[in-house]
Amino acid sequence: MPVLNFLKQFEPLVASGEKRQTIRPPRKDGRNPQPGQTLYLYTGMRTKGCKKLTKAECISSEPILIDSFQIIVGVKSLSWSEQAELARLDGFENEVTFIEFFRKQHGLPFHGFLIKW
Repeated sequence: MPVLNFLKQFEPLVASGEKRQTIRPPRKDGRNPQPGQTLYLYTGMRTKGCKKLTKAECISSEPILIDSFQIIVGVKSLSWSEQAELARLDGFENEVTFIEFFRKQHGLPFHGFLIKW
């Protein structure tokens, strides 16, 4: 029963179904979302403003590496156009704002999981 919390900036995209993926660091307990599991998607967890956005079935969970000029999903290095599409699907205007977000939030290189529902 994986529960995922989203920043307020992503709430409308998740709630509308426009955003159907997220990128997360590995969980400390190792229980990362797996295909077939039900994902419970929230915003504002651990606050008075906690709100359930939706629930959905996990369809995939792949390793991802994000670095300044390279994104690798699984074993595939993404082209510039594929990076731009990944950024758009994840709720960003372009790959530059996407990479900058990960630089500020997690530091680069970022190793995590691309989770889709």
